[in-house]
Amino acid sequence: MSLQSMTKRIREHPLVDVLVRNKGNPRTLVLIEPLWGIPYNLIAPFATLYMYTQGITDVQIGLITSIAMVVQVLCSFFGGILTDKMGRKYTTMMGDFFGWAVACLIWAVSQNFWLFLLAAILNSFEQINQTAWYCLLIEDADKRDLVNLYAWVSIGGLIAVFFAPLSGLFINANSVVPVLRVLYTIFSLTMVAKSLITFRFCQETRQGKIRRAETKNVSVAHMLAEYKHLIPQVLRNGGVMKAVAVSVILYIANIVSTNCFSLYVTQRLGISDEFLAVFPIVNAAVTLVFLVGVQHRLSGVRFRLPMWAGLGLQAGAALLLILTPLGNLGCVLIYVLMIAVAGALVNPRKEALIQLNIDPQERARINALIMASTIAFSAPFGYLTGWLSSIDRRLPFAFMIALYIVAIVIVGRIREPETEGEA
Repeated sequence: MSLQSMTKRIREHPLVDVLVRNKGNPRTLVLIEPLWGIPYNLIAPFATLYMYTQGITDVQIGLITSIAMVVQVLCSFFGGILTDKMGRKYTTMMGDFFGWAVACLIWAVSQNFWLFLLAAILNSFEQINQTAWYCLLIEDADKRDLVNLYAWVSIGGLIAVFFAPLSGLFINANSVVPVLRVLYTIFSLTMVAKSLITFRFCQETRQGKIRRAETKNVSVAHMLAEYKHLIPQVLRNGGVMKAVAVSVILYIANIVSTNCFSLYVTQRLGISDEFLAVFPIVNAAVTLVFLVGVQHRLSGVRFRLPMWAGLGLQAGAALLLILTPLGNLGCVLIYVLMIAVAGALVNPRKEALIQLNIDPQERARINALIMASTIAFSAPFGYLTGWLSSIDRRLPFAFMIALYIVAIVIVGRIREPETEGEA
């Protein structure tokens, strides 16, 4: 194959084409995502162990998660209002700075329950920019490209995972705590850089300018009062409610996995700590291959069948982990492979389903309401997960299986959304 032919094939690939056609905010946000993804994925496999090594118990870890989620509800609730009044661009920058840059500095020096709690609360401010970030990403994009745009967001984070062996090597030589203190400091600096790039290269969306003008002289109290009309509107929208139900279930399942996986494989199965950096790499490699080589071939399959398949794989993976014999690294790797394929099938479609079902004119506040509701419903499960893990480290994964079964039933009742036309 000639270089010219290869270049043409790459240019015509749906994932490349979507960035060529969606210039401006979508392209910028996708390209700078590794500034968040690289340090996050270096730290994530060891974050729970970082706390546990410094004397934070399973129950305290769960309690920190639950308290932080209560704060996240408040941040999400006001996120829609701030997004409309300040604009998508500046709200995104504010959330990145306070929710990540400042929080990571606190994590870097944390050594007791209260400092870890403070860092988690500051990190909750990141929820303020989630609504704004989604609006900034998609509002000026063709809605037929939403799945591929969300796929690019996943890819941006996944590429960063290949740096994870560095943290594993450093931890093997120096132990968890000193290495993560350095990584959290680096994370803070990269998020400052990300905020500055957003300021320089992103533009406020068309809908953002409209909402900022409409809410310029409207008080925050009045905008809060308008939620009493907005909430019934969301509750009457069956498509939104079903998509949100699936999102809540997956959010809870992610809490379980994030809080329990590293402790389960190291403390119960007896797998060495250094493999915690390998699992994300395997996950990322499989997910990247799937997103680049397979995802676009499923464009005609729509939403339900891929989501059924993904949820089924996730349930099967959790069952496999429960049945894994002590010290069996092979079964843990198979679990990681299954989760990778399942995530590639489910996550982009889950996000796109919500955006395709909501009113574009009220996207910011409805997204904020959905996020606040998702976190509120999920909040008690951080503590519950820690409690279940303290009884038997297998119980949280049994709970995950039940969650995925419920999600499969709900997906069966979701109507396939229309994706024709402009966003």
